[in-house]
Amino acid sequence: MSPHVVTRARRLAASVLLAALCGSAPAAEPGKDHPLVGRYEGAVLEGYKAAAYDEVGLIQGPFQNWGGGKPELLKLEGKVSLYYYQLPAGRSTLEVLRNYEGSLKAKGFEVLFSCATANGSCYQPRPGSGDTTTPYDFALAFDDPEWPRLGRSGDYVRNYFGVGARYLLARKTSDSGTVHASIALAEHNPEVGNHAFVRVVESKPMETGRIVFLDAGAMQKVLAEQGRVNLYGLYFDTDKDALRAESQPTLDEMAKLLRASPQLRLQVVGHTDAQGNEAHNKDLSQRRSVAVIAALVKAGIDPRRLSTRGAGAAEPVAPNDSEAGRAKNRRVELVRL
Repeated sequence: MSPHVVTRARRLAASVLLAALCGSAPAAEPGKDHPLVGRYEGAVLEGYKAAAYDEVGLIQGPFQNWGGGKPELLKLEGKVSLYYYQLPAGRSTLEVLRNYEGSLKAKGFEVLFSCATANGSCYQPRPGSGDTTTPYDFALAFDDPEWPRLGRSGDYVRNYFGVGARYLLARKTSDSGTVHASIALAEHNPEVGNHAFVRVVESKPMETGRIVFLDAGAMQKVLAEQGRVNLYGLYFDTDKDALRAESQPTLDEMAKLLRASPQLRLQVVGHTDAQGNEAHNKDLSQRRSVAVIAALVKAGIDPRRLSTRGAGAAEPVAPNDSEAGRAKNRRVELVRL
């Protein structure tokens, strides 16, 4: 084992011991196992966290682990639940993986991807080189963006992968929605033990009706009263500037508004939430503003009546500490000129 892995192992073991001696280990919430995934027999739930609606990216295939390569993630939205388990001693991670795999298949899941660092299947083959088997490259990718530190040690999730890693991604689709389960098994030395990190994403429609669709008449009324109006019916994929097809009804109403008021001139302002860095958000919001104007010009609106501005996350209308707040901040605003 390399010196830096030994150091991490000792640090993790020491923090576990310290938490036990001080009685400061975070209490796991009992009975929180996901009904479709469950836990391996004898495993101890060390941490649990859930978000009613959030967005995540799941590793869905082998990735390049050299030259700064990162995995291509499966982007999902929905209810997200995290589970941290200490696995029982004397059970291999292969046995645990096979049990999860069999249980999920019996419940109607299909396995989308499975890999192990020991045989290099988590990574793409490197040209002219042998297979890479280090677990830490997988651990770094798995813990990006960083998982909350909910385990008894309070350590980074990536530091649990001292010896090996196994991974499983499965999906179950039904009339009520789609459920994805990702299970990462972290193998460490006996002093620290092995752990399972389970993430379940239930992709059901979020609660709607909280952000109102505005027709041309409503847009005109708000502009007359306030000089500006926020629109939430213009949709973009995460971190993209191409309008999605479901944006068309709002685009049609915007064009109708402009045709009915030939003298009206508008600034189209793009807004993002506070995720990501400031420069990127400002550029993204500007590009989205340009995309909206391009769609209006395509519909026959004179481009001289429109101007663009990208505000990024600088002008929020709600707190950015929840998905509901971030959804209100991700908007296009029309400002009367």
